[in-house]
Amino acid sequence: MINTSLQVRQAVVEDYQQIANLMFYEANVHRHLDWRTPLDWLGSPNYWVLEDAGQITAALACPQDPPQVAWIRLFGHLSHLDVTEAWSPLWDIARAQNVQMAAIVVKHWFQNLLLSSGFELKQNIVLLELKKENFRSFPVPGDVRIRTMTTEDLPTVADLDIDAFGPFWHNSLDALIRAHAQAVQATVAEDDSGVIGYQLSTGNLFGSHLARLGVRSEAQGRGVGAALVSDLIQRLNSPHVARLSVNTQADNAASLALYKKIGFTRTGEHYPVLAYPKGDG
Repeated sequence: MINTSLQVRQAVVEDYQQIANLMFYEANVHRHLDWRTPLDWLGSPNYWVLEDAGQITAALACPQDPPQVAWIRLFGHLSHLDVTEAWSPLWDIARAQNVQMAAIVVKHWFQNLLLSSGFELKQNIVLLELKKENFRSFPVPGDVRIRTMTTEDLPTVADLDIDAFGPFWHNSLDALIRAHAQAVQATVAEDDSGVIGYQLSTGNLFGSHLARLGVRSEAQGRGVGAALVSDLIQRLNSPHVARLSVNTQADNAASLALYKKIGFTRTGEHYPVLAYPKGDG
């Protein structure tokens, strides 16, 4: 039986506490790996809640960032609500966007839900790790300098990022500003032409995570990426140096070859990336 009292509306900042409760106390919650929490996106377009007599029973957030790519940054619902009953009215509105919808899936229940809604497997993300004893160092090419990234570098880094990663995977300037603020290490590689590569890394309980490594297309093959990682290892302080992790696409042969050369090995973990065809709303 359809619950006709359920209503969809745009989420507003006043929904903060109810959405926070849903995120932290409910079992069926998908959260995107992001520089911003789902609560930080409140007030953005394409953020909806399902409401029953003033109570938020489900939420779906998929704002565009980068432009024309709407990652599902939050979906969750109260336990008394069937997952399809929670998802369907929110998804009916979300898929009307004329953009690429996508999600990095961590939980099987969410993967099954997306596949049943028309999403398709785009690729897999694999996790690799580097232990200190396996690290192989590489020198900085003679015509290249590596230095600490500054806030003034960020617009240039954003241009580099879209060149290196393309429109689907690139980080917007706003995302990079937030990433830079959260990084334990952020460096750029430059030559006489300007900035040609960069890395951003975060710290965690187990060591560090190489969150982003990018090299301009015309500078690839010169050893810039390996030099940036080698320099990063030298800059990291204990306990961040004990273990360095990184994610990359399973079909990115160049990236996998680079990390293997440095000493990274696969952990066996992988996460599917599912996409919904643009314009199929």
